[in-house]
Amino acid sequence: MKLVFIGSGNLATHLSCALKQSGHTVLQVCSKTLSHAQLLADTLECSATDNLSLVSRDADAYIISIKDDAIPAVISNLAKGREEAVFMHTAGSVELDVLSQSVKHAAVLYPMQSFTRGRTLDFKEIPFFIEATDTKSKECATQLAKSVSDKIYELNSTSRKKMHLAAVFASNFSNHCYRLAERIAISEGLDFQLFAPLILETARKATTMSPHDAQTGPMVRNDVGVMQMQLSLLDDELMKEVYKTMAKSIRGDFS
Repeated sequence: MKLVFIGSGNLATHLSCALKQSGHTVLQVCSKTLSHAQLLADTLECSATDNLSLVSRDADAYIISIKDDAIPAVISNLAKGREEAVFMHTAGSVELDVLSQSVKHAAVLYPMQSFTRGRTLDFKEIPFFIEATDTKSKECATQLAKSVSDKIYELNSTSRKKMHLAAVFASNFSNHCYRLAERIAISEGLDFQLFAPLILETARKATTMSPHDAQTGPMVRNDVGVMQMQLSLLDDELMKEVYKTMAKSIRGDFS
């Protein structure tokens, strides 16, 4: 399939490279920053542009992987003269209607994963959530997803947005907790990597049993003395609020 990528960020970089490796042809990368588009285009051995009016009209599908609030303006400009192409976005929290209001063939191709440039990922393990307006768009999104992943799920916009919200808790929030732990470790002159066995075991348990059943610590035991002592060790008021909110949430889950 012939593809054009609108966007050159982390997700676009990983996905475009994976799709090329699976046999698809990336014709062009378009990004508002030409140097970024060119960097990815060099990797994909295709052309680059920072101008939507210069985007190739020969693609079967246009994959939009940019900031969520920029999608409406981009699709309204991109759709002109490309009526038979399929347009899809990769966002977890953006409804399909954002595309379908402007084009005939629209789909969502959302890979639920945290993407960081330079990190190697096994796309076969990444769940893809797809949604489409019509048969052609559904077949296109399904073909692309199946060419890189073994885990494909149809999901409507409302459910997908909730899955994206859940992913924020599972990934972004948990990673920020690692960052807070790192700050405490650094303040004591210790290496954050000392937490690696703990983090890995916690993740392993969460993927083999219910996180509810895997939860341990003073909040589960309702060890008030320990919790008060730990709060007293925190100088940062925001970290104290995070601690108290998390403690309250955990206690509520076990009350």
